[in-house]
Amino acid sequence: MTTEILINATNYEVRLALVEDGNLSEFHMQRPTEKGLMGNIYKGRVVRVLPGMQAAFVDIGLERTGFLYVDDVCVSSNTPEYNPCITDCANTHVRAQGLHIENLITEGQELLVQVSKDPIGTKGARLTCHITLPCRNLVFIPQTDHIGISRKIEDEELRNKLKNLIDELRPQHSGFIVRTVAEHATTEELEADMEFLMLLWDDIIDKADKLQSPSKVHEDLDIVLRSIRDFFTMDVDSLIIDHEDSYNKIIDHVKTFAPQLKDRISLYTEKTPIFEAYNIEVEISRAIEKKVWLRSGGYIIIESTEALSVIDVNTGRYVGKNDLNLTIFKTNMEAAVEIAYQLRLRNIGGIIIIDFIDMENEEHREQLFNRFKEAVKKDKSRNNILKISEFGLVQMTRKRNSENLHQLMCEPCHYCSGEGMIKSRRTVCYDIFRVISINAKKHKGTTITLRVHPRIAELLNNEEDGTKQQIEKEVSKRIVIAPAKDLHIEKYEIIWQS
Repeated sequence: MTTEILINATNYEVRLALVEDGNLSEFHMQRPTEKGLMGNIYKGRVVRVLPGMQAAFVDIGLERTGFLYVDDVCVSSNTPEYNPCITDCANTHVRAQGLHIENLITEGQELLVQVSKDPIGTKGARLTCHITLPCRNLVFIPQTDHIGISRKIEDEELRNKLKNLIDELRPQHSGFIVRTVAEHATTEELEADMEFLMLLWDDIIDKADKLQSPSKVHEDLDIVLRSIRDFFTMDVDSLIIDHEDSYNKIIDHVKTFAPQLKDRISLYTEKTPIFEAYNIEVEISRAIEKKVWLRSGGYIIIESTEALSVIDVNTGRYVGKNDLNLTIFKTNMEAAVEIAYQLRLRNIGGIIIIDFIDMENEEHREQLFNRFKEAVKKDKSRNNILKISEFGLVQMTRKRNSENLHQLMCEPCHYCSGEGMIKSRRTVCYDIFRVISINAKKHKGTTITLRVHPRIAELLNNEEDGTKQQIEKEVSKRIVIAPAKDLHIEKYEIIWQS
């Protein structure tokens, strides 16, 4: 399998595409005006403690306060009392499990917090006191005495070797997680990452001591350099970027953290835009549509709300050959792979309900579940999938750290305010008739002028002309229709003329 990273960078937007075997697998974007906050570290001030929710609101200098759950509060491992990590980071800390937030923090207290989830919809950022600092091969957990190894490194001998090596290199009472890419790293590279991260942490603590709350202490890398840290592994064949300044920035970064990958980076200089040349623009457009067609002729519908996402599977144009059960089974099996792909591509997170076509055959349900479980293995985001129910429903969760692709690229319709539906033309017509009937006696004039959308005017002058004439007789007034292109289709103006 060939894997490429394509980056289209401009001053107003940076877009990143992860392409596997010519197909767009992941898409990420960053706009300076809408830059994400995840990974940033702030010196905040507690503005409200909520015992009933076991959480607190923390002012970190943004428009909306951040949300801190009790489990994300630091507790010293040596004492049950909370130890603010701004003033004392010498002690190791653990999660405040089984403790009450009102006994841990107080209003007005200053905290060093990190954004663990970007603001989504009307919700503020989710915060944590358990700081993590990622580098290419390692993640530093400065307040935890722990060594972790990526679950994707499956070789037990290699896992033990890496764990022992980190234990020898790390300072006492410090924590590190070995990332998947580190299975190819040398001792010198791991040691260099470790030294860089510890110096960065010292710098963060020094800045936090000097700054007033609320204020930003540390900002995570932009999407260009994050692509090197999070996506550019030895499994990636090439990284191609079309912006010279960003290309030079990547080269400088790679020389320090991954010199072995320098030859795989290239600058795109062709006249045809890079995303058009690789057919990415078309794929992005499809990724925000509700309906996704399957090759067989079936299709899936993807609907998202603030609380959950629902995916519905349909046979569509696929009619099979002789066996209805086999037609349904094949549609579901194809949909399972496509749904796993769409979840990753669209970055859909939270609670997800998948409505597969109901199957009576228990063996078919088991095969479908296994196919779906296998398909989601490529996804880096943590997920939890329950067995298929008797109704053909799959319930699952997928870790959500930021807004999905649809939320990033779209906004609510100014007509329907995000409802997805507007009043029918006939409903609007009957609303108008009711208003006229109720208010006609209040006005002495003999003529009523209706300013309505042209499509409403068409219905009033044709199919509803008989009803209009009946209303005219009832109120003893003539109704004149005046089409107005500037009006919303649901809006209208009734002008009572004397």
